[in-house]
Amino acid sequence: MDILVTGGAGYIGSHTTIELVNEGHNVVIVDNLSNSNKLVIDRIEEITGKSVTSYFIDLLNKDELDKVFKNNHIDAVIHFAGFKAVGESVALPLKYYSNNLVSTLNLCEVMEENDVYNLIFSSSATVYGKPESFPIKETFSTKAYNPYGRSKLIIEEILMDLSHSNEKWNITLLRYFNPVGAHASGEIGEDPNGTPNNLMPYITQVAVGKLQELNVFGDDYDTVDGTGVRDYIHVVDLAKGHLKALENIEANDRLEIVNLGTGEGYSVKQVIEAFQEASGQHINYKIVDRRPGDVATSYADPTKAYEKLGWKAEKDINDMCRDSWNWQQKNPNGYEEK
Repeated sequence: MDILVTGGAGYIGSHTTIELVNEGHNVVIVDNLSNSNKLVIDRIEEITGKSVTSYFIDLLNKDELDKVFKNNHIDAVIHFAGFKAVGESVALPLKYYSNNLVSTLNLCEVMEENDVYNLIFSSSATVYGKPESFPIKETFSTKAYNPYGRSKLIIEEILMDLSHSNEKWNITLLRYFNPVGAHASGEIGEDPNGTPNNLMPYITQVAVGKLQELNVFGDDYDTVDGTGVRDYIHVVDLAKGHLKALENIEANDRLEIVNLGTGEGYSVKQVIEAFQEASGQHINYKIVDRRPGDVATSYADPTKAYEKLGWKAEKDINDMCRDSWNWQQKNPNGYEEK
């Protein structure tokens, strides 16, 4: 198939592109490079041995996006592009709503205009808000507690309405839990701008000496050790979930909502311990105030992913820590290093 990947130079998008190319798909990447680097494309091509068509444009530019569709045959779209930092979304809600919503509306309008109706959307477990029980099932009610999560939830609702309005649409909403890790080659990984918002790159930057210590946001949650518990999933496992969703979407499933997680939760302190064991590096950390918008616990029930898509996570927390450290060691300053 010919697949358009928005945000394809980003963390999850780049790993998914590798898996798509390795499976024989043709990939077209659209990325505005706001949280990525052109070097990612070079490394994707080095790893796969194949060229990837790339357009460094913004989805907010509808005319430029339409040219991409006009100049390429596209069977399906995997939509990763969007702002994603919970803390920043609380401080800058309008930035998140305007970017994430308008870019998705533009994409869907251009898809319709070009008769492309297969869409896989990169959603988030944040749409579940603060569930009363665990593990989290797709049937749970949704309620986001921060603008980032609300932007994902609003987009989900837009896509549901779109699916109901026209039977041509085949849409899959993939609700990710917490992606970590890197490609086994160490050539691509998570390279956030500035101080990381996510736990694992924060840990690895402390380990490599780029940051002095890790801030642990709260140790008074009702969890095993007081620190927040999350379902961490290896980014390569996550990428492979998109291939399974792509296979399923070809069967003309009108609308599917699927969790992608391991089904197991780890606290921040447990992840620190696992990383120290995997890397041999000591991680300095300090406890600071809770972060606005965070919840105490979140982990998935991945049953539907296995039953519907034939997918389940294969890599464990040790793989996640080892591969994260391998990436950071090889790229202490991220993609700018080389």
